[in-house]
Amino acid sequence: MKNKSFTITALLFLITISAATAIEARKVPVVVQTNLENIPMRIGPYTGTNDVFAQSVYDELNADKHVYRHYQSPDGRVIDLYIGYYGTAKGGRTGHNPYACLPGAGWGIVKDEKVDIYVPYKNEQAQVNYTTTLKGDVYNVMLHWYHSAGTETLDSGFKRNIHRFISRVTKNRNDGAFIQVSMQSQKGQVEQDFSLIKEFAEQVIAVLPEYWPVEKDG
Repeated sequence: MKNKSFTITALLFLITISAATAIEARKVPVVVQTNLENIPMRIGPYTGTNDVFAQSVYDELNADKHVYRHYQSPDGRVIDLYIGYYGTAKGGRTGHNPYACLPGAGWGIVKDEKVDIYVPYKNEQAQVNYTTTLKGDVYNVMLHWYHSAGTETLDSGFKRNIHRFISRVTKNRNDGAFIQVSMQSQKGQVEQDFSLIKEFAEQVIAVLPEYWPVEKDG
């Protein structure tokens, strides 16, 4: 019985080593079409304008593609959208997140929790992060999450890493994006503005599969 157990363990070990070697030997996919820049400039009643960060910010984030826009409604409300996309060659995700960046910019975190958001093409709810910060008298309400394979909405880097591993093994691909939808607000309007960015984020999620980047083996 002991010899049989040892043989099974040894076989499993050899299979694991062989599989890992085969995965490492595969060519790493490269991004051939970014597509995210083609996300509609009009989402619901909001019309978008492109914006840019300082080059130092792009150097730090080191994404394959950035989308940074301000979407304005007819009554003057402005929702900000940021998408940072990382192809398989860059590990599918950023090492940066709002919990480090916002306090460094002078924003104090006053609320941080998980909320459900509707994913229309799956007809189900997914969890994302809802964060409210304050600087002086100005509030910033924000939803942020990781997106993987164009269709997976994930609320943590840990879940993103699990999905990366599975996708790398099964599809030789583990690209992903960090997505942030935010809006500046005032005291007494935070809950109302949260409803606005949640509805907007659901519309962004709805179009992501259509505009997800294309990768091919390098």
